[in-house]
Amino acid sequence: MTESIRFILNGEDVSLTSVRPTETLLDYLRLKRRLTGTKEGCAEGDCGACTVLVGRLLDGMLQYESVNACIRFVGSLHGTHVVTVEHLAGPDGMLHPIQQAMVDCHGSQCGFCTPGFVMSLYGLWLSTEKPDRNTIEKALQGNLCRCTGYEPIVRAAEQVSAARPSAIFDPLERNRTEIMARLWALQTGETITIEDNGERLIIPGSASALAGILAEEPTATLVAGSTDVGLWVTKQMRPLNPVVFINGINELQTIQRGERGLTIGAGVTYSQAMAVLAETVPAFAGLVNRIGGEQVRNMGTIGGNIANGSPIGDTPPPLIALGASVNLRSRGGSRMVPLDIFFIAYGKQDRRPDEFVESIFVPLPEEGTRLAVYKITKRRDEDITAVCGAFNLTLGEDGTVRTVRIAYGGMAATPKRALSVEAALRGKVWTEETVIAAQGEYDRDFKPLTDWRASAEYRQLTAKNLLLRFFLETSGAPQELKRFEEVA
Repeated sequence: MTESIRFILNGEDVSLTSVRPTETLLDYLRLKRRLTGTKEGCAEGDCGACTVLVGRLLDGMLQYESVNACIRFVGSLHGTHVVTVEHLAGPDGMLHPIQQAMVDCHGSQCGFCTPGFVMSLYGLWLSTEKPDRNTIEKALQGNLCRCTGYEPIVRAAEQVSAARPSAIFDPLERNRTEIMARLWALQTGETITIEDNGERLIIPGSASALAGILAEEPTATLVAGSTDVGLWVTKQMRPLNPVVFINGINELQTIQRGERGLTIGAGVTYSQAMAVLAETVPAFAGLVNRIGGEQVRNMGTIGGNIANGSPIGDTPPPLIALGASVNLRSRGGSRMVPLDIFFIAYGKQDRRPDEFVESIFVPLPEEGTRLAVYKITKRRDEDITAVCGAFNLTLGEDGTVRTVRIAYGGMAATPKRALSVEAALRGKVWTEETVIAAQGEYDRDFKPLTDWRASAEYRQLTAKNLLLRFFLETSGAPQELKRFEEVA
């Protein structure tokens, strides 16, 4: 057991023995290191002004990802490489090609958001050699420009990718082998505990260590991606003590594909899961593309989204529709719980205080299955769900509904199946008349609430109409409804 958090900041080795559990990376950079290029705009992971890169070893490779420093805790940085905008220019002051392209294309207006845009484009530079416009726009989903200057920024990204200069200009490409060696030296697998003025943070070295910690500390707050917990601190000012950071546990970051389905580790981020989901469940992958911005997808985890239990969490509805189960682990052993009965009531799940979500099992859809996931929001990208509907349908040779699973978020106190609607469809011929008749069962299944995202009446009508939309898209009727990434 050790008592220090160690990481690399730009080119410097950092070792911290005094860290508050809720100290954010943004505050550390600005207040303690005076690296003020990283800005605070929203303090909730929405605007991207605080974007930095965090490099970590994943599957034996060094991978850099854009993250929101405003909701990323220092306690989650052990064994990583943090890169800020100050690290990009050369020792002689020569701008990085991305920075120079922003100058050439007049990509900065008031300038406040500019460092965040630069860092998001830098993350794209490191991961994609020749990005097309869609890829560039996706990389910038999590960055907002109040001056509405997006077009020059996109042009800057296109310019630098079209005439990509030698990697000698780039500090991370130039020193990648050295950085990897330094990070490998930090991977000791030890559990780290730090106490600071009566507050305590713990970083387990393994899943077994985590189970032991929860047996002794059942009231501890587990933090994986902090995309939600971060707001508990920055917006609600909630004290958290002790805090257990689990994003560094390698066992929780694997995806295994078997004959029956996928086993996704609870620590797998949305970005990590994207490639596998796009191949196996494209409709689900389309939804993941609309979860937050790139920074949020690089931090947030599927297991955390489930364990948090929010009624508007994006991943539970499609997982429930797919028939997923969650594997819960404690020091006493493991147990599997079907996800549709895991959520009991608002803020309450079938999970004991000493248990944690270890993995999620997702059955592979059988051939001929019709799947769709729809997310309804006020704006298309980087917005919180008002209603999320997920549909899983198989038809018999005679056109009757053989199996159907329908689940919604935003319609109840928990993510919930539409059991009465399913019963009204099962065994019936898949026709518009059948669907319209089944819409009446929504009033049995759901009694949604009104909030600032949507009224109860809007939610109920939308949920019903999504079933009709699903019918139209699976029956081939002419319509102008879907975007290519939303429906398999």
